[in-house]
Amino acid sequence: MALSPIRMLPAYRYGDATPWGGSMLHTLFGRLLPDSRTGESLEISAIDALNSRDEQGRPLSDLIGLYGERLTGRGLASPFPLLLKLIDARDRLSVQVHPDDAYAQKHEHKLGKTEAWIILYAEEGAQLVYGVRENVTKEALMNGALQGAAVEKLLRFVPVKAGDVFYIPAGTVHAIGRGIVLYEIQQSSDVTYRFYDWDRTDAQGKKRELHLKKALDVTDTEKRLDAVSPRSLPLSGTGERLLLLSSPFFTVERYKNCQRASLAPVGVCRLATALKKTTLAWADGVLTLHPGDSALLPADGYPLTLSSGDVLMSQPIAW
Repeated sequence: MALSPIRMLPAYRYGDATPWGGSMLHTLFGRLLPDSRTGESLEISAIDALNSRDEQGRPLSDLIGLYGERLTGRGLASPFPLLLKLIDARDRLSVQVHPDDAYAQKHEHKLGKTEAWIILYAEEGAQLVYGVRENVTKEALMNGALQGAAVEKLLRFVPVKAGDVFYIPAGTVHAIGRGIVLYEIQQSSDVTYRFYDWDRTDAQGKKRELHLKKALDVTDTEKRLDAVSPRSLPLSGTGERLLLLSSPFFTVERYKNCQRASLAPVGVCRLATALKKTTLAWADGVLTLHPGDSALLPADGYPLTLSSGDVLMSQPIAW
């Protein structure tokens, strides 16, 4: 028997773990948040101690143990390849970089981290750090980071607005700016090397730890990236289907103003996040997602009928 879509309930990172977080997930989606500084909602996560859960309270890792590749897709059960977050940046996040798989497995015994962002909300004037400026060397980055604020003039700042899509491959220096809420799809990894944290201190006057040697090891100073332009894809049914991004690790699509659009199983799981009310119907059931809700659509799932004003759909790449 095919598996039904599974509504997932998030784990949160908040308080001192995300001192830059805020309460916009309540403002936008009506969430009951654990703290006024809630920075990350891990919507679909198999990260240790931060598993998302189904409505029965079962962690995603347990669901994968129960259903295996019927849930994830062939070769994707261990480790589960993706992590889906909603991020609220009331203040700036640290300037950071992530390693690729080879470096992360050698030094951290974990996956590397390539990710993508879809901007859901941005205050006027909001910006990202998206790479470094032309002709900036690793030596200059090191010297700037050691001096603190001197590194800021080496960074590339780009303005953002709701709907923008950004690809952040491993090795890209980046930071989310203040006044932004975004959807983040990434490899399932928590490996982050911090360059600079805007000289912030905690209540005891301590600065956050930096990881300059490893950060410089993995940084690609030659990368020049711009926001990604979506393109239309065929859709069975009424509405609009857009390919936002295709990478070696995942794809992201957006379905807008759909009525009875067909979603056939594709052999891998899908991760769905509703931005407007969404219904997923199948032979003997229906799941309604309200704005901000996420669901895991199993690889061995039913053919689905989608009706939605706006929903994001990510899926892993099968190897």
